[in-house]
Amino acid sequence: MPCRGNPINLNITLMANTYTQLYIHFVFAVKYRASLLHDSWDERLRRYIIATTQNNGHKVLAINNMPDHLHLFIGLNPAQSISDLMRLIKGDSSEWINKEKLTPVKFQWQEGYGAFSYSRSHIDKVVKYIESTGASQKIYIFG
Repeated sequence: MPCRGNPINLNITLMANTYTQLYIHFVFAVKYRASLLHDSWDERLRRYIIATTQNNGHKVLAINNMPDHLHLFIGLNPAQSISDLMRLIKGDSSEWINKEKLTPVKFQWQEGYGAFSYSRSHIDKVVKYIESTGASQKIYIFG
């Protein structure tokens, strides 16, 4: 039966915009932890991952890698799930590495990843940690 009028006086406040502060630190490794991320092209890889991340509406805060794994710290856009973003980043970047023939063997990322959430007050500490994972001239920090 349809309701006529407003039998209960409800004060409803609609939220005009969504505001989030979601900071996620990802760590993912080369399959078998093989040291395949080479200095001669790892900067190109980081730029590729930055572009993929930003094209999906996320903000890259820092990225760095070692020969066998990569760290990525982002401000997450809640319109995309963590698992969908990781599937895209890992899938697209491994396809790119293989297409460019950057490794002597077929490149694959290890299955799975680490994803760790942090508060805004921890951003500097996480960035410094990521900076310490490799040579300081390799890191990208965005402010």
